[in-house]
Amino acid sequence: MYDHTDVLGTFDIASPGDQERVRRLADTMLREGSGEQPQPVPPDAPIDVALADKLARSKRELQTTGWGGHVAVVFAMWGEQRRLLPRSVENPTGEASLATKLEQLDWLFGGSAATWSLIAVDDGDPDDSAAVAIGQANAHPLGDHVTVLRLSDAIGAEDSPLATLASVDDSRKGGAITLGALHALANGADALVMTDADNSVHLGQVGLLIGPFARDGAGAVVGDRKHPDSNLVKAEARWGPGIVVLRHMQRMVGRSLFDTGLRDTQAAFKLYGRTALEAILAAPSTFGFAFDSDWLYATVGAGERIDRVPFTFIDSFAESASITQGPMTTWESLLTGLVAAARGRGVEHDVEMAELIDDHADVATLERIVQRVPDELVDVADADLGDRSIMSPAELRRWIESLL
Repeated sequence: MYDHTDVLGTFDIASPGDQERVRRLADTMLREGSGEQPQPVPPDAPIDVALADKLARSKRELQTTGWGGHVAVVFAMWGEQRRLLPRSVENPTGEASLATKLEQLDWLFGGSAATWSLIAVDDGDPDDSAAVAIGQANAHPLGDHVTVLRLSDAIGAEDSPLATLASVDDSRKGGAITLGALHALANGADALVMTDADNSVHLGQVGLLIGPFARDGAGAVVGDRKHPDSNLVKAEARWGPGIVVLRHMQRMVGRSLFDTGLRDTQAAFKLYGRTALEAILAAPSTFGFAFDSDWLYATVGAGERIDRVPFTFIDSFAESASITQGPMTTWESLLTGLVAAARGRGVEHDVEMAELIDDHADVATLERIVQRVPDELVDVADADLGDRSIMSPAELRRWIESLL
């Protein structure tokens, strides 16, 4: 089915050679798999084969739908100055991420009727990732596809969804993505794809999102790392064992989303159509890490359907914001923002759990929680987290307060 000389069983997200090698595998799969979509490769397939399979499926979706719209791909930057640059002895965590995204999108959309652009938004980075991104775009042959924005330039704008954002310090990614979305809509985008600044998501997979949007009319399409056909290489060791407690809290308060079958609200691989985006941007309720949930709430509230698709995700660990800013800083923003989004959108949620988060979702308490697991949540399946019959908010409150 494919050239075995190109199969090594590994994939280094920072290696230009591996990027090219997997593209060759995908092109071979496309040539030899014309016609109907073949069965997915097994979940335990070598990661380079699994990724190439997703790329081939992605490009085939684009070809099959014949979609001719414009998609804007947006990512936020905070502390990304090293990942934007190539890897070297002096820069061991480099990924040449902007250049890599351009080449991935060029491969995907080459020969199609669709057009694309890339929007990089500095979220108030004290190290000025925007300047690095501008330099990388100017040096690249595809750099005319890139727009670099700074959230700081939009602070204080009146009559804007960002009007309630007093400072870049009040944003945790959400402000930057909102600014990118506003730019995309103003420039005629039919769809917006959200991703991260690193290379964890190969953007050659964007066709997997466009398929359900263009063919089936989904208002939003979410990449689901927990889908049985997804391939996930993730450094879960960054969290302590008590991460299950935080997920239990998250899913209970956000049950109107999780009860729909969504299990992965935070994956940096989502598409929103123009209609859904207009509903989202009418009244964003949070600019923290929980903005993902806020956007999904707004999409559901607008009567738009949300579809899920499998994809390949290979974690970029060393420069992750959850490491540089602190894992529990991330979770504090995620949980408190989720409560704000549920209240702001007026959606049904577990009020008792929301009040528990109000009282105990500070960084110091979360750092205690994440180090241990209550007996009720030991060996609980991921799909059952959020079920209040397993551990209610009152029971969880008593357990948390016993740690303080």
